[in-house]
Amino acid sequence: MPLKWRWVIIACVTLLASYLCYPLQEKIKLGLDLKGGIHLVMRVKTDDAIKASTDLDLETLRSELGKKGVTPEKMESASPGRIRITGVDSAKVSILQDVVSSQFSAYAVSSRGGGEYQLEMKPARMREIRESSLRQALETIRNRVDKFGVAESVVQQVGFAGGGDERILVQLPGIQNTERVTELIGSPAYLEWKLVSIPPGYRADDVHSVLPAPKDRLLSLFGGSLPADTDLYPGEKQPAGETLYWPCKKTSPITGNDLRDARREVGRLGDAVVQFRLTADAGQRFEALTSANEGQLLAILLDKKVISAPRINATIRDTGIIEGSFTVESAEDLAIKLRSGALPAGMELLEERTVGPSLGSDSIRQGVVASLLGAILVVFFMLIYYRLAGVNANLALGLNVLLLLGAMSYFHATVTLPGIAGIALTIGMAVDANVLIFERIREELRLGKTVKGAVANGFTKALSTIVDSHVTTLIAALFLFGYGTGPVRGFAVTLCIGILANLYTNIFVSRALFDAYLSARRVEILSI
Repeated sequence: MPLKWRWVIIACVTLLASYLCYPLQEKIKLGLDLKGGIHLVMRVKTDDAIKASTDLDLETLRSELGKKGVTPEKMESASPGRIRITGVDSAKVSILQDVVSSQFSAYAVSSRGGGEYQLEMKPARMREIRESSLRQALETIRNRVDKFGVAESVVQQVGFAGGGDERILVQLPGIQNTERVTELIGSPAYLEWKLVSIPPGYRADDVHSVLPAPKDRLLSLFGGSLPADTDLYPGEKQPAGETLYWPCKKTSPITGNDLRDARREVGRLGDAVVQFRLTADAGQRFEALTSANEGQLLAILLDKKVISAPRINATIRDTGIIEGSFTVESAEDLAIKLRSGALPAGMELLEERTVGPSLGSDSIRQGVVASLLGAILVVFFMLIYYRLAGVNANLALGLNVLLLLGAMSYFHATVTLPGIAGIALTIGMAVDANVLIFERIREELRLGKTVKGAVANGFTKALSTIVDSHVTTLIAALFLFGYGTGPVRGFAVTLCIGILANLYTNIFVSRALFDAYLSARRVEILSI
């Protein structure tokens, strides 16, 4: 390619890179470790999603068996993925098996003897639910972050799905109100509706005089032990010094997954409430539930805690309200959580780190100082050791950094502290390529070649070595980007862009600088 066209390309690329990265402070995004913010690692309790699916299948199975005249003595969810049925008439066992095989193929049925049968969810179905709940949790958290207005956030899966230890990484740079955002993101808002088990001798109308109550008191009310289909759940608000519980059915006919919409509203007494609307299918189930249990208490549980237990005064189809001791802000936050997608399972906060803005500023200053110091030492080394040829290397190095910043601005890459380390490594690799080229040129000069011939042969012979080293490093960087998380990906991004910029400046720009210098005058001795 003629020299003038090479200079046209270099000028266009340089102007484009300058345009892309100006103004730099507005174009380059800073990561969590530089800007400050919060870092969360949460585990998705996918067993909750399996239990919710099991509870729904249990209610559906009960309805289907009832249509065919099969009424077992007891049907209960024994554990996530298991349904226990006892007291099945031996003459109707075949009907049970036909219903399970035709409509509940995700379960394997086995006889336990004595008219007892167990349905166990197949491993493939359990894995599918775990993976689906993880995907839904990721999307839900992203929606919550977007609705809260957090920019440049990171929400991604950590590890592999389907193994029962599904985790999610959340990084929110630049957050000031960390407490509210942690509550909004970290709190699962796992919503359930459960019927309250009424102790013997009491009615729903007067049970509020004894419920909620301490665990020992509840056990005595039930004659020393709870019914098999009942469990204890703590109330959301607790008096000082003791814990009060509600006895509720284990199954949850309606969960947060059935919500279509949720809004903060003003209640009858002027207090803050959350109005919800169910999907069409859930509305039918809710209508059947409230119709069959009119006059009973229906507990509303949020994250396994009872926030209220209102009496069912009439049949409810698809719209209702959630009452509790809400402030306007807490009611709005709950509505955001539910509206953006109720999590399919509970969440456990495993790790929380807060990076202050001052710490981020210190990291930026130290990283920039370290990079500048390294660059200055490299510049002086090249000038002292390679003399005039070192000017060529330093010009190419400066263009390299400009291209790197321009490309990162274009791709909206986030700069992290490891990313700054990637920039420093890129500078080192650029110099390494220059050293290879210059040493080859020196060898050619020692063999008696002319200056132009030595430069041409030096670039040609060093090309394969430079390409090999850069390509192998690029492959490693791509793997880091594909399988790494957070800061590791930031390092990989800067390294990938830097490697490509290196190849361009070392092979194309540096050669053009030499050719321009040699074509302008007759050079007998090269200062190298």
